[in-house]
Amino acid sequence: MTGRAEVPQVAPHPGGIEVAIVSGLSGAGRSTAAKVLEDLGWFVVDNLPPELIETMVDLGARSSGQITRIAVVMDVRSRAFTADLGAVIKELDARGHRPRVLFLDASDAVLIRRFEANRRSHPLQGDGRLSDGIAAERELLAPLHDQADLVVDTSNRSVHQLRGAIESAFADSVSEVTHNVTVVSFGYKHGLPPDADLVVDMRFLPNPHWIPELREHDGREAEVRDYVLSQEGAEEFLDRYLGLLRLVGAGYRREGKRYLTVAVGCTGGKHRSVAIAEELARRMSGEDDVQVTVSHRDVGRE
Repeated sequence: MTGRAEVPQVAPHPGGIEVAIVSGLSGAGRSTAAKVLEDLGWFVVDNLPPELIETMVDLGARSSGQITRIAVVMDVRSRAFTADLGAVIKELDARGHRPRVLFLDASDAVLIRRFEANRRSHPLQGDGRLSDGIAAERELLAPLHDQADLVVDTSNRSVHQLRGAIESAFADSVSEVTHNVTVVSFGYKHGLPPDADLVVDMRFLPNPHWIPELREHDGREAEVRDYVLSQEGAEEFLDRYLGLLRLVGAGYRREGKRYLTVAVGCTGGKHRSVAIAEELARRMSGEDDVQVTVSHRDVGRE
């Protein structure tokens, strides 16, 4: 996903200590995330053993307000950390310190390119290939990926765009928003967004690409937007899909998940998906307890 996906911050926990766990694939941006959190005033601990996380939270709680936000960066240097970490998260949750789990992801091709550019070996590569190390790490981290509150795919993000997304999710100021939705448009010919929770296909609508006066415009512009939204089935889709999103969003909140990424696709990611994504975001923005951000991954890639 390209563009700055701003995810609004969440109010600090009433207990006074916010806890974040930052993990993800090697080369996906954990170091950048740690630096951003430090800049935001979080107390960042790199590669703390899972069994010491609770101790660190207890120390923070006894710091007389000097430490109110603790972020722990976890990676595969603790080879068996996933099972232990799951137990720690449950224990912290039971004690009223539900951690926010941020997972940094990227495609295999991008990770390989980054490692080769830095002339580094993968920590799980051993005597095998770089791709073998990435595959082993992806399998090891799969349980944590599945329980993450926020998965950020950095494949098509610059460092500045990644910083922007993390700043939006973990900034200081308190927000009353309880559910954060990112609507991202994309083109199927460029591949699915890996960090999408829901994917919907707009290729059932007529394609403005075949109308000469619309071809060079995109779905953010009035002429394309009006054309797409006026097509048979567009209004019915919006009404029904918004109802589905409300149902899913309510379930996410009950499960303690604060973030939902909705991907809206068409062939090239320029016309139909962009117009529908903009309209979904506009309609959801008026709902209580929901903060919506829209991003257009593939506009300009044609």
